[in-house]
Amino acid sequence: MKNIILIRHGKSNWETPLKDIDRSLDRKGISDAHKVALDCIPFLPSTFIIWSSIAKRASETALIFAQNISYPIDSIVFKEKLYTFDVSQLEKVIKLCNNDYESVILFGHNSAITNFVNKFGDIFIDNVPTSGFISLEFDTDSWEKISDGKIKKIIFPKKK
Repeated sequence: MKNIILIRHGKSNWETPLKDIDRSLDRKGISDAHKVALDCIPFLPSTFIIWSSIAKRASETALIFAQNISYPIDSIVFKEKLYTFDVSQLEKVIKLCNNDYESVILFGHNSAITNFVNKFGDIFIDNVPTSGFISLEFDTDSWEKISDGKIKKIIFPKKK
């Protein structure tokens, strides 16, 4: 079995004119990331690795989750190729994962995450919101051969 948990970065700050990659989380993004991180703890696999996009808002979200789930922050793998909005690029990166790893928690971006979930999952999701958590399970021992996944858990921050 292979398991991937896709987490869209938290809501980002648009007030300061920065390059997209440099935008950080806003207050709501920080709050939602903490909330979803705490809510997801019972649904995490026993062992996993964490990958994150190098974008500031994704890496900040990954750090918040790591803090809340007691994952060593120096073990987070930041990947430049995860700074993508394209589902094909996201799929390529995931399929290159070492098969020694059964479970990956990945912090990334839309529309790549929503499109990945809809391509590989068994439930249609109109849009994975910021700080959204989707856990997918695949009946295979090879990341390269993932297909026809089953969505095991969805956690979205509540709309206020």
